[in-house]
Amino acid sequence: MATTGQGPRGPLAGVRVVELAGIGPGPFAAMLLADLGADVVRVDRPGGSVIGIEPAFDLTNRNKRSVLVDLKTEGGAGRVLDLVERADVLIEGYRPGVAERLGVGPDACLERNPRLVYGRMTGWGQDGPLADRAGHDIGYIALTGTLSMIGRSGEPPTVPANLVGDYAGGSLYLVVGVLAALQHARTPDGAGQVVDAAIVDGAAHLATMIHGMLAAGSWQDRRGSNLLDGSCPFYGSYETSDGLY
Repeated sequence: MATTGQGPRGPLAGVRVVELAGIGPGPFAAMLLADLGADVVRVDRPGGSVIGIEPAFDLTNRNKRSVLVDLKTEGGAGRVLDLVERADVLIEGYRPGVAERLGVGPDACLERNPRLVYGRMTGWGQDGPLADRAGHDIGYIALTGTLSMIGRSGEPPTVPANLVGDYAGGSLYLVVGVLAALQHARTPDGAGQVVDAAIVDGAAHLATMIHGMLAAGSWQDRRGSNLLDGSCPFYGSYETSDGLY
């Protein structure tokens, strides 16, 4: 078992997390739990990360330990379930049905550890018309209408990297749900549960205030026409003398 360093103890000291390695929002969610003091064990797959970043520069690995397990081999699922038995939280970001096929889905994990908080994240949700489709951050925020709110009037929407969908609508909502479920699991009558976060749901929810303003008539449904989207001189970006903005 390798380690990428342990940070200072925090409010989640003593909380044990198993992270099934993935890319993007799943590792970021587990990183946040580690930053808060949780002991995170990342279950890495043979061959390393699929994002092609040298592990030393992958900041989502910080404050985590790592163990290598091939879930597609005999005994792989059993090794993960052994970790689950001693854990408080599991994080996975597989496509719908993958964790179940690998033998580490919610039923198998909660049978081994009834107080486990099983946190999972997908783009479109576990079921529904788009559940089995591949997707990217920009597609999720486009479908919700959130993308249409960002940018200048008369121009295409501005692409906000993958911050609004993957990380704000995905990672942060998953962490909020996991923390709430962990609190419940630790009450006298509490039990474990599945926290199912869909990026498309989180991205839609982020625009709650604006939808309320639209309904009240205090926000116009076009870019660059409102208090916080560039119509006011104090809420814009301007070139500075050094050629930056």
